[in-house]
Amino acid sequence: MKDNISNTWIIGASSGIGAALAQALAVEGGNLFLSARSSESLAAIKETINADGSRSKVECYPLDVVNLTEVSAAAEEIFQEVGRYRVIFMAALYDPMPIKELDLDASEKIIDVNLKGLLNVLACAVPVLRERTGCQIAICSSLASYRGLPNAQPYAATKAAVTNIAESLKVEEGELIDVKLINPGFVESRLTEKNEFKMPFLLSSEQAATYIVKGLSSGRFEVHFPKRFSYILKVLRFLPDALYFRIARLLTP
Repeated sequence: MKDNISNTWIIGASSGIGAALAQALAVEGGNLFLSARSSESLAAIKETINADGSRSKVECYPLDVVNLTEVSAAAEEIFQEVGRYRVIFMAALYDPMPIKELDLDASEKIIDVNLKGLLNVLACAVPVLRERTGCQIAICSSLASYRGLPNAQPYAATKAAVTNIAESLKVEEGELIDVKLINPGFVESRLTEKNEFKMPFLLSSEQAATYIVKGLSSGRFEVHFPKRFSYILKVLRFLPDALYFRIARLLTP
């Protein structure tokens, strides 16, 4: 198996990039553990993977990442296997909204899943993985985390926090755990279906999964794609504030 990682746990594997990533990694063999809230969706993905003749053993662990008890129970069972582990956090909620139309109920759910959910997973996974050799944690953020964008809150704010957490984890545990930060651009999914604007450099979930699989086996910390889009946004990070705000306002409908 690539990188000698024999156990992969994907949280947020029921649809979109997470589901495509599960199918892409299944060809490597080993144990594949899939988690999300929808047990039916996970079962369908498992059936698809098995029908493709995958060498992986697929097990489903339905859970809500906001519920620490459920995450802890799944982790306790999953981490009983021998060998190296890869934990991939893909769970996310998204609702586009300008600050003037802020929906506090929706915002709370986004913060709970995107941020609290990640912390719950890390609290259960990091103590185990740091005691083993050659394990990996991959955390999915977004190119929207680079700078404040119009109509992207509170999603972009949570992703900025997710990026910060991944960087902190790399500093603290990078010598013991291979930490990866995944920053996708626009990807076709049930989340981006909510966007009413034309999304530049739009990718399919399968294309995104291909980028991620390649990045997981690289020596780089950040896996960002598509490159044409991500480098544009990287340049915007270094612009003087006054110039950036002038450009960003042009993106506001």
